[in-house]
Amino acid sequence: MRTALSIAGSDCSGGAGIQADLKTMTMNGVYAMSAITALTAQNTTKVEKIVETSPDFLKSQLDMIFTDIFPDAVKIGMLPNARLIEVLAERLRFYQAKHIVLDPVMVATSGSILMETSAVLTLKKELLPLAELVTPNIPEAEILSERKITTPEEIEAAAEFIGKTYRCAVLIKGGHSVNTANDLLWADGQMEWFYGRCIPNPNTHGTGCTLSSAIAANLAKGYSLSTSVQRAKKYLSGALSAMLDLGAGSGPMNHAFCLTGEFS
Repeated sequence: MRTALSIAGSDCSGGAGIQADLKTMTMNGVYAMSAITALTAQNTTKVEKIVETSPDFLKSQLDMIFTDIFPDAVKIGMLPNARLIEVLAERLRFYQAKHIVLDPVMVATSGSILMETSAVLTLKKELLPLAELVTPNIPEAEILSERKITTPEEIEAAAEFIGKTYRCAVLIKGGHSVNTANDLLWADGQMEWFYGRCIPNPNTHGTGCTLSSAIAANLAKGYSLSTSVQRAKKYLSGALSAMLDLGAGSGPMNHAFCLTGEFS
């Protein structure tokens, strides 16, 4: 069985972060593992508290995983500070990790800031050049490309800039200010649009985590980058379309993980 590792923060509500990643990887048919970078007290509406993992403990988690069950793909999510990024980058280089998918989690769907400013600079320097694919949403792509994005042409320009600057493939996700479900993949100088329909589901907590984890799972299974993106987007669209209500809480509940059975 192929294996995939999620390196991210924990979401106690189960909708995003490590919990979303493990569910998604399992649903996409790979053995899922995790290295936790932070504990968060959050739900679908806000992040209340963050307790960061120590760099030494993150290193120990990675050493235990890579020396026993070597991952066929790695998904990286929340990295709250620069020191954690430095340790992670060093370990990924040391073990020569493959199929690294970087989801540059900077701001939660609820609007909470998840990454220090100094960490953004370290992310650009240390991790982006190691990634096979980086998957920013529009606000994150604006930070990485240092430009405003409001049109498809500006998405293409930003993707090309990020890809050429950091020597990695880029998937800029639609939504946010462009208000579409279309995503753009830039890889090796080629652009490919993945078109999708807007699904009227207010429960989008964790969708970015889900998409990047599904891509990593499909890369682990041997699919090409383009096919992995296509399969992941199909998986996420199906999950959002299910519209299952999880409870009667005061806030919107995440429904992105209600499919049953392996996605083949």
